[in-house]
Amino acid sequence: MIRFFIGRLAQAIPVIFIVITATFFMVRAAPGGPFDAEKTLPPEVIERLNERYNLDAALHEQYFDYLKHIAQGDFGPSFRYTNRTVTEMIAAGLPITFELAIYAMIVALVIGISAGMIAAIKPNSPQDYIPMSLAMTGICMPSFLLGPILVLIFGIGFQWLPVSGWGYSPGDKILPSITLGSTYAAYIARLTRGGMLEVLAQDYIRTAKAKGLATRSIIFRHALRGGLSPVVAFLGPAIAGLLAGSFVVETIFQIPGLGRFYVQAAFNRDYTMILGTTILLSCLIVLLNMLSDMLAVWLNPRLATSQQEQ
Repeated sequence: MIRFFIGRLAQAIPVIFIVITATFFMVRAAPGGPFDAEKTLPPEVIERLNERYNLDAALHEQYFDYLKHIAQGDFGPSFRYTNRTVTEMIAAGLPITFELAIYAMIVALVIGISAGMIAAIKPNSPQDYIPMSLAMTGICMPSFLLGPILVLIFGIGFQWLPVSGWGYSPGDKILPSITLGSTYAAYIARLTRGGMLEVLAQDYIRTAKAKGLATRSIIFRHALRGGLSPVVAFLGPAIAGLLAGSFVVETIFQIPGLGRFYVQAAFNRDYTMILGTTILLSCLIVLLNMLSDMLAVWLNPRLATSQQEQ
């Protein structure tokens, strides 16, 4: 396990470095600048601002200076929010985004695993076709379409749930969590079905059936752990995708999370905020992928041997 972890870590470091480098130069290559405004600022003001934020230096000097600050854990000041650093803004928005991702993952796991198990018990039957058809619908429907539909039905039509805000009441979290988690529930349902079908075809399952064990006992005591291996491997990318995909949902439901800061930074060309958020999310994606791989190896140690041979 330790060798497996070290190997994954050795792969992760170059990935993070490439992401930082690519994002830095892509942001600088975009047209416009962080101090562009409808009302043109005097040239001397622009010059002082560029000097203050080191934008008057050569591009390669800005790049190496930024790497030096990143190594010290400093994401720099925000260009658009006076007297606020990127670290402070991330600290304010990340807990809300992470909370939303957790609720969405709970929705995805409960719906996805339940639907996948139901479909796997009787394959190629209506009990299989109906949940898998709904899962395919969930995969095909993006969050920017599902969110407004849920708002129209449950928020405006029936007036059961709030349509915006976060933290004012428990109902604030229901529609955003369902919107964000539905797509991943669909993927988890299909992965659970495939994993369960593979396990249920094994000889030891046939032996358990021959001994007269109840179907519920076979499913939960013998088949579920092995059947969920594909889901476990998917959890890392799924949680990372929920964190990154929350940007659209936070905008739809007016949630004050990290996603809204990132969207505003993109419109305002806030270089440091864009870079800081991208680096943080990249590190989270790499970390979560590593953790999911390690959990999958713990469930099935043969995976570590096969990956080392590759």
